[in-house]
Formats: sequence, C-alpha cells, structure tokens
Amino acid sequence: MPLKGKIIVLRFSAMGDVAMVASVLREFSVQNPEVKLVMVSRAAFKPFFDEIEKLTFHAIEPKTLHKGILGLYKLYNELRKYKPTAIADLHDNLRSRILSTLFRLGAYKIERIDKGRLEKRELTRSENKILKPLKQTVERYADVFRALGFNLKLSHQLVRLVKKMPATAEQLLLAKNVKRIGISPFAQHIFKVYSYNKMEKVIQGLDSLGFEIFIFGGGNEEKAIAEGWKNQFKNVKNLIGKFTLREELDIIANLDVMLSMDSAGMHMASLMGIPVVSIWGPTHPYAGFLGYGQSITDCIQIDHPNRPNSIYGNKPCLCGVFPCIDLISPESVLNKVKERVENG
Repeated sequence: MPLKGKIIVLRFSAMGDVAMVASVLREFSVQNPEVKLVMVSRAAFKPFFDEIEKLTFHAIEPKTLHKGILGLYKLYNELRKYKPTAIADLHDNLRSRILSTLFRLGAYKIERIDKGRLEKRELTRSENKILKPLKQTVERYADVFRALGFNLKLSHQLVRLVKKMPATAEQLLLAKNVKRIGISPFAQHIFKVYSYNKMEKVIQGLDSLGFEIFIFGGGNEEKAIAEGWKNQFKNVKNLIGKFTLREELDIIANLDVMLSMDSAGMHMASLMGIPVVSIWGPTHPYAGFLGYGQSITDCIQIDHPNRPNSIYGNKPCLCGVFPCIDLISPESVLNKVKERVENG
C-alpha cells in the first residue's frame, strides 16, 4: 500500500534542478491528493512551489542556522516535528545524506535518487563515448516516489499558467498584439554561455522584427551587459535585479517564447508552461536536463564527436579552436525562435 501522511522532500540546489522538482511535485500532488509534502530547499526558491496544494515549504539556511553537522541536526529536529512518513532525497549530496542518515537512525523510510553517474561518465568521456538519451532527471525524481510506493506518471507536457503581470511590470507591456520573447543569455558556468557578440546579433534580429524582448537572470556584471542591449535596441527591456523571483515567474508566464542557455531560465519557463528555444555547448540534452515538457527539436546544437564532454557545463569545450556553442550561427538561432513563435 502507498504511504500516506507527510513526505519530506530534499533538494537544496541548484536553481534549475529545484525548478524541475517543482514540476514533478505539481503532478505528484494531483495524482496523490491524500499526501502532504514538505519541501526543503533554499528560501529563495520558495516561489517555485507556490501553486502546489498541500505543500509546506521549509527553508534550509546552510550558511547560518543549518551550517555544519550541528546545524543539520537542528534542521533534523525541525523536520521531525512534521511527523513525516518518509523522506525523499532528490539531491544525494553530503548534506542530504547526513540528514537522511539521521532520519534512518530514527527508523524513518528513506529513498534516494539514482543520478546515473556511470551512464553520465560514459556519455561525456572522450574515448568509447556512448551517445544515447539517458533517463530524464524529472523521471529520476519520480522514481524516488515510485520506490516509496506511490503511483506517479509524468505527462511531460507544458501546462501554461495564467498569471497577471505584476503591477510593477505593467509599464513594460505598452504594446498590444506583439509577440513577447524572453531571453536568459547567462549561466552559472561560462562554458554554457553563447558569446555575447553573437547573442547581440540575435537580439538585433528579434528587435528588427518588432518583438518585445525581456532579458532575465544574472548579477551586476550581466546587468550591465543587458543594460547595454536595452540602450542599443528600442524593444529590449532589462529585468535583471528589478523584480523578485515571484514577479519574474509571473512575467515569464506572459511570454510567447523563451530563448535560453542550458540554465535555470529554461527550467523557470518550463514551470510556467512556456516553450523554450535552448542553446547547448559542452552539455547535451541527452544527459537528462532538458526543461520539463520541452522538445528536443527546439534545442540548437552542433554534432561533434567530442560532444558532450560535461554534464553541468563546468568544463571547457573539447571541440577544437572554437567552443562548439560558438559554431552556432546567430541566423540559425533567430530562425528557430521565429519558427517557434509562428508555431505557437
């Protein structure tokens, strides 16, 4: 018999991975309405879970309150108060393993994600590479709940959420009957980023077509780059640092298409049901990190025997003099975005 009661779900980072968890829990909650969920992640990621009924969000503060072994023991005691039935470890890192061990010592049922590390090494190694699609990360998340005894069938479909634009962003949408394109041109790892000069040509092309363009994601350095594009092109709006994550999600819900790297921007758009045209370099959608409900036909990448050579994009490209991501022409990106807009 499936478990009932409360299930504690652990996934602390990274941003895109946590957004994918939200996509899975949304479907889990619908298919298992008798179960309550306690999502444990960083406080900043709480907006990803706002639409999920019977879910309580519990923030982990790894740099302060929950730092070190004693901090994790404090978190364990906080979570025990929910009287959980089981623990779903969707992270499998040192923190989540320590926390899971504490629960196991307390005779709680624990299931942990199988990340498929061997398969991923075979996919990214230089010699005898095995190039084949691996299990999607969202299915690996779902397997944890299946191992706990729940029925869970993921639809892998985009479900567009209807959201009102935040009042603070309404002035951005002055034009009516204009297609809105979000661009998330930055990533945590520089090797996953399409060169700024080529992205600028893509933006120039989209701007000339009269699309409204919204730039998302990044810190002060990226904000300065986006501000330069805003000043250069009349239809570009720079959103970096101006809105909360909740507000950004609501703005994304009002887009027609998102253009993104293999990054959190893709997963945020997926969560709001927005189609994504994605650009891939040393990473590959075969590794299982394509946005939930997205189509591989909307992925832009080149074929090369050394691709992929990285799962997370933290390693440089091994495709020769030029990074493989920069062998993608701005024209091909522009045409794919236009095609996706036209197809709706």
